[in-house]
Amino acid sequence: MLRSVLLLAQSSVTLTQPRLREDLLNIAIGVLLFSVALGAVALFFLRRKSRDLTLIYFGIFCALYAVRLLTFVPSVRFAAGSPATFWVQLTWTITCVILLPSGLFLYQIVGEPVKAFLRWVLSIQAAFAAIGIFAAAAGAKIERLEIGNSIMVIASIVVTSLFMLTVRLRQKIRRPLTREIRILIGGFLVWFVFILHANLSLLKLLPGGNVEVLGFLVFVGGLGYVAAHRTLVNEERLLALNKELEIARQIQSCTLPQSVPQVAGLEIAARYVPMSAVAGDFYDFLVVDANHLGVLVADVTGHGVPAALIASMLKVAFAEQFPHTADPARVLTGLNRALCGKFEEHFVTAAYVFLDLERKVMRYAGAGHPPLMLATSHSSVSVRQIEENGLMLGLFPEAAYSATEIPLRAGDRCLLYTDGVVEAMNSAREEFGKLRLEQILAQHAALTPDRFIATLLDEIARWSGQAGVQRQDDDITVLVVDFHQGQQVRS
Repeated sequence: MLRSVLLLAQSSVTLTQPRLREDLLNIAIGVLLFSVALGAVALFFLRRKSRDLTLIYFGIFCALYAVRLLTFVPSVRFAAGSPATFWVQLTWTITCVILLPSGLFLYQIVGEPVKAFLRWVLSIQAAFAAIGIFAAAAGAKIERLEIGNSIMVIASIVVTSLFMLTVRLRQKIRRPLTREIRILIGGFLVWFVFILHANLSLLKLLPGGNVEVLGFLVFVGGLGYVAAHRTLVNEERLLALNKELEIARQIQSCTLPQSVPQVAGLEIAARYVPMSAVAGDFYDFLVVDANHLGVLVADVTGHGVPAALIASMLKVAFAEQFPHTADPARVLTGLNRALCGKFEEHFVTAAYVFLDLERKVMRYAGAGHPPLMLATSHSSVSVRQIEENGLMLGLFPEAAYSATEIPLRAGDRCLLYTDGVVEAMNSAREEFGKLRLEQILAQHAALTPDRFIATLLDEIARWSGQAGVQRQDDDITVLVVDFHQGQQVRS
């Protein structure tokens, strides 16, 4: 497969017609392969959403082979003007590393058992490449190093092929080979035939010159097909997934309240900012009558579709708690029993508030949730954290919950939120924190609930160093209730 690098050390080359044709062929194929490499890399960045690395590895492999092929052309070496030792070192360096992108390409398309084996093979190849390059730089004879490289290449191909065959034979259900694998095997066999022909020609056992590079083109064509096909298929899957996520987002938006309740004496605002298309944060209301209102804010662990599905379950379970709206502890107990046994790897934190405008009191209970914050604006603004927490929902069927009752006065502000607020990180990996949230709540007590939430989200975005909260590290839900009974509601 490799011509002797000693050719590179020749100071002069006799230019014959067959040699000229061979050089022109090598130049044409080298330029073609390099163009293919650039096209593969360009296609990867144009189709970057697919995140399939086969195109990158294919491009690197083609570029390395093209450069090595061109180093054997005397006119290319002459035009570059570099000494012969430079070309020897360059060719040897490429020879050492060229197996790595081809191995990584194969790693992307095989199953997990073969991947585990390939990790060992690639590690050995990387170690050999480093040793070979260092040894050549230290003065070792490349002719001897090349013998070791040839042995390593042959051993890698044979051992990997045998391992893949063994894995397939051990499978209880032998699935047909994928089109990708069949194309790779076919292309490699064609290339192998050309390699065999080239070596027999050098031994004068078969007529004809060295046209191994033509077989390599067939192999490269197979690699290119696999890389491009995987990228396009992955992109189609991604588009289909994005469409499904958009539908899921629309469905989830329907599970959230389309508007906040309009209750005399209360001013309510809520903002839901998911980290991704769908999320696990949830809030809802139970309106009993003009003077009694239940408010729930919950956070499902995790993100994405699983958390959103659990949030949908939570909506149904919450609606079933209507008969117990006035008893926060009983509401959380009912939610916990409804969710227990429905999932294994998730749980839910929640905070529930019942507002009794007749008695001017608020009853609060939590389930592993960040504390409620209550700001009072009388002679001066003060903020206190109220934490009445039981265990998270969905884990322990017999978990017990308790509630606390807080008197309300005109001007009081109740803040409910999920942990995406206080756990927002800055560049130094410091959390936004409850203390900072308290300070913002006290500083902006004069703002309306809507404007306060907008200010808070701006502060979180600024703290996180983000252009917008849509890029936050967690879902964020903020709900503010202002108690105005006995005074005029702010405009």
